[in-house]
Amino acid sequence: MAAPGKVAAFRLPPLPTIGEIIRLFRLKALKQLSQNFLLDLRLTDKIVKQAGELKNAHVCEVGPGPGGITRSILSAGVEQLLLIEKDAQFIPGLQILSEAAPGKVHIVHGDILTYKMEKAFPKHLKKNWEDEPPNIHIIGNLPFSVSTPLIIKWLENVSKRDGPFIYGRTQMTLTFQKEVGERLTANPGSKQRSRLSIMAQHLCTVENCFVIPGQAFVPKPEVDVAVVHFTPLVQPKIQQPFELVEKVVQSVFQFRRKYCFRGIETLFPANGRLKRTEQLMMTANVDPTLRPFQLSMSQFRNLCNAYRKMCDEDPSLFVFNYREELRQKKMTRSLLESTGQPEQTEEENQL
Repeated sequence: MAAPGKVAAFRLPPLPTIGEIIRLFRLKALKQLSQNFLLDLRLTDKIVKQAGELKNAHVCEVGPGPGGITRSILSAGVEQLLLIEKDAQFIPGLQILSEAAPGKVHIVHGDILTYKMEKAFPKHLKKNWEDEPPNIHIIGNLPFSVSTPLIIKWLENVSKRDGPFIYGRTQMTLTFQKEVGERLTANPGSKQRSRLSIMAQHLCTVENCFVIPGQAFVPKPEVDVAVVHFTPLVQPKIQQPFELVEKVVQSVFQFRRKYCFRGIETLFPANGRLKRTEQLMMTANVDPTLRPFQLSMSQFRNLCNAYRKMCDEDPSLFVFNYREELRQKKMTRSLLESTGQPEQTEEENQL
């Protein structure tokens, strides 16, 4: 019996183990969806703990599969749990969990990449962006095939304060391949520093919480898995539109082993390319002989601000596409060469 004045902690009734659920419904990890099951409830508890205090929280779990992390989330005492699962084979097992926690679980058979997250939670949970994060969390053991496009989509949502971030600075606790986790949190000078590093860190506080060895999963993946926690920043470190930041950062890392000057050149058409590149780097006060992974966040901010100013002066710059320019050159050469397609240039080979 609960002590006077205290609410009894929620406990799931006795349930089949995850292994028994897998056998009962003959569940199989689909290689084409890069699925891996996590059966150790101590590890699922550890993942959920990284999300923070979940008592009375509203949580969306992405790709619950057989429901290991789902059990840990429910055991944390959440108010409501939304499960979004693309693979129909897992729905019957999740319904068992739903029946064991009456009124707490809502199951959606759908794709997280297309699901309208702005309607996922009650309106009264909304907070101002400057306030503490809302009592809303996104948690997921993401399939490797979807993890990178999904986090880029959510980072764009953070920038525009829409999708799951219409409620405020919603926190996320997600799994990635260990190497992707290292990229997300890499500092300047690290060989893992990449486009993902800048796009994530300029919008969020990103913490690489811990690594789960591959053998903990069934079937065992060829890589270890990192658990990464994201909290959106009140103010982004680069205050420019998401599309502009992404274009500049992608260009800089286009030739990651060369001087950053080489990648920045791809922001500009061939006519006047050198002059405009020099102008951008001089305005941004960035050493053209630094490698992309050596640039600091403030240097990326300077590059984005300087590029924005150039685009304001010449709007055709922002719509310029370097790859399209290369394709056009290649087509022109093919038409001129009667002996067949000429060899690709070094630029085309690298791209």
